[in-house]
Amino acid sequence: MKSSAQGFTLIEVLVALFVVAVALSASMRALGVVTRASNDLSPRLAAQWSADNHIADLRLRRLWPDIGERTVDCPQGALPFSCHEIITTTPNPAFRRVEVSVALPDDPTVLATVITLLPNGPSHGL
Repeated sequence: MKSSAQGFTLIEVLVALFVVAVALSASMRALGVVTRASNDLSPRLAAQWSADNHIADLRLRRLWPDIGERTVDCPQGALPFSCHEIITTTPNPAFRRVEVSVALPDDPTVLATVITLLPNGPSHGL
């Protein structure tokens, strides 16, 4: 008389465990990436605000900026940001290109960059 055994073999169980382990490790990696990204979000948002504030300050002063580079402190809340400003000419002599990059003073990683054009003279609107 033949008896048919029912159930899984050891190989089938090991393959199933391997597939579950690969899926769980991929999920943990994705969770780590999301956690790291959410930790970076707050300083990057504050850096963006700081760059926008710096550009707004340049526009409100309505001065014709000199060509060149300079670095100024531009804190936002408790974060001591540093704004690196690069001012260059444009093909139209009535405008200057302004690029503001924001980073923490002890970290070379740029957290935000804003590029805009500033018109020459106080008669131009915002």
